[in-house]
Amino acid sequence: MKQDGHTLMEVMVVTTVIGLISALAVPNFMTINSRTQIRCATEEIASELRLARQLAITHRDRVRITFDLEQQALVAQLINGGSVTTHHVYRYGDKGIAIEEPSAGPEILFHSSGRSATATTIHLRNKEGQIETLTVGITGRVSIL
Repeated sequence: MKQDGHTLMEVMVVTTVIGLISALAVPNFMTINSRTQIRCATEEIASELRLARQLAITHRDRVRITFDLEQQALVAQLINGGSVTTHHVYRYGDKGIAIEEPSAGPEILFHSSGRSATATTIHLRNKEGQIETLTVGITGRVSIL
């Protein structure tokens, strides 16, 4: 009877090699993961701003986006004459990012033409210190830099 098997030494060598490769790969994976998270959060916030612009055009009214830095949320509100209606709230607190106050202040206002009241720059930072930047132009165009 012939048995093919592996010796304990062979199993230990293979396990050690796999352990070394894993130890080298995990830090790179963590860096890639944090870059991906901040990039995804930036894309989501840019999408929220584009949605607000589109709502202003569609409803032919003004839409205000307020950055609530304490609650870590973006609040989209429809401004119809004197009444203000909250359309939706986007919470970014669980994304592992922090948003610095936008350069033009905590509010972005889109007019019914789709134009923004002021141009602004928004910086997002993750826990590792990586920064993503997006801008809202006076024309209402939202760009990720």
